[in-house]
Amino acid sequence: MDISVIGSGYVGTTIATCLPELGHDVTAIDIDEAIVEALNQGRSPIDEPGLDELLAEHAEDRLEATTSYDAVPASDVTFLAIGTPSNDDGSIDLTALEAAAEATGEALADKSERHLVVVKSTVTPTSIEDVIEPAVRRGADGNENVEVGVNPEFLREGSAVADFTHPDKLVFGTNSEWAMDELRAVFEPLLEDHDAHVVETDPQTASMIKYANNAFLAAKISLVNDLGNVCKEFDLDAYEVMDAIGLDDRISEQFLRSGVGWGGSCFPKDVNAIIAAARAEGYDPTLLEAAVDVNDRQPERMLELLADHVDLDGARIAVLGLSFKPRTDDVRNSRAIPTIELLRERGAEIVAYDPVAIERMRERFPGLEYADSAADALEGADGTVVVTDWDEFATLDEEFDAMASPVVVDGRRIIRRRDGIAYEGLTW
Repeated sequence: MDISVIGSGYVGTTIATCLPELGHDVTAIDIDEAIVEALNQGRSPIDEPGLDELLAEHAEDRLEATTSYDAVPASDVTFLAIGTPSNDDGSIDLTALEAAAEATGEALADKSERHLVVVKSTVTPTSIEDVIEPAVRRGADGNENVEVGVNPEFLREGSAVADFTHPDKLVFGTNSEWAMDELRAVFEPLLEDHDAHVVETDPQTASMIKYANNAFLAAKISLVNDLGNVCKEFDLDAYEVMDAIGLDDRISEQFLRSGVGWGGSCFPKDVNAIIAAARAEGYDPTLLEAAVDVNDRQPERMLELLADHVDLDGARIAVLGLSFKPRTDDVRNSRAIPTIELLRERGAEIVAYDPVAIERMRERFPGLEYADSAADALEGADGTVVVTDWDEFATLDEEFDAMASPVVVDGRRIIRRRDGIAYEGLTW
């Protein structure tokens, strides 16, 4: 099939790069000329394992990028993968997505064959019929050959390529059997080769499934962190407790690792968005609000543990890990951000290190001192906090001996406890 993908952020770049693996010809459309140039040169604009290799394979064959919507009417299916950032009240900002939806409709206004526009962006159920579909139809000038469907993504940064090629589930939300057939055709190679569960439903339910999925996982992590904080008060190892309850098949072992909390582009935005949407309908989702509150307090607890060993005012503190999770350079809602802000409020001198995310964090904190390695960050430090569980941090050992005061507060259970350092696990 010929497929057009509008938007080349984390989701758009991943699906545009992976769809050629299924045999499709893809045109990636983005307003950023630098991103378009990078894609056409076979370079990924984001740091995601596996993308550069796929781009090198397909950039001159099955994938091209452009700033023009001219390729939309020539394609069979168009995916909208535009970001929906949070407003101050937690609701989602649909401005960019609405504009892209209308521009897509305009490109399809004169098309005589049926065309499916698929919303890949994460949007609330009411947004489909209140904003996105009207924008497409407004642009298409009422062309009834254009239909709108929803196919939410479940891609984890750091493993997005593997998640695309080996999905747990595929969710198709459409209003017609023809549109459902089109989505089946796009993903047919995955349906044939893998045991992915396929959920076929309407667009509004499909969009809610994405929010419910992320809200459940976020709430699960916050519950585990809350229980982990209780374990810490009893001087117990939360990981031993969670290993035991994870044996219950009603719970499972996944997402039972307590620590400094969740971040990234999905969990914070999606949980806040569904809270705001529920409030708009007159319902107060107290459990989801509590999940956010627990998550927001974890960095404070980490610094409380550090302050038990070090007077933070004037102390040199190393922050290890800036991305919200390993194997990505994404710092959106990283737990390192509130950690750095809290350290600054307490008068600490900060030196930070991350294997790939320094440049992105420098945009947020341009005046911060950044080290070239974990060893450089630790040298002369009065204490350190570990925010991201990069594998290289697990091998740190003698580097701690170069600290002025070897105090380690581990927010991810990645550092090996040993003699010679004052070690505090956040929930163990």
